[in-house]
Amino acid sequence: AGVDILRARGPLVMEVNASPGLEGIEKTTGVDIAGRMIQWIERHATPEFCLKIGG
Repeated sequence: AGVDILRARGPLVMEVNASPGLEGIEKTTGVDIAGRMIQWIERHATPEFCLKIGG
């Protein structure tokens, strides 16, 4: 999920998206967020890791 948060006198949740788009953050940061997520999954998604996380 994507969560939009603003700073106020504490965090203020503005919106929660079940299927967030990454175009804005990728354009702003110059980072391929989706690509980085896939790289992380490829490195960590061993059968042992998936069983530990999935129950």
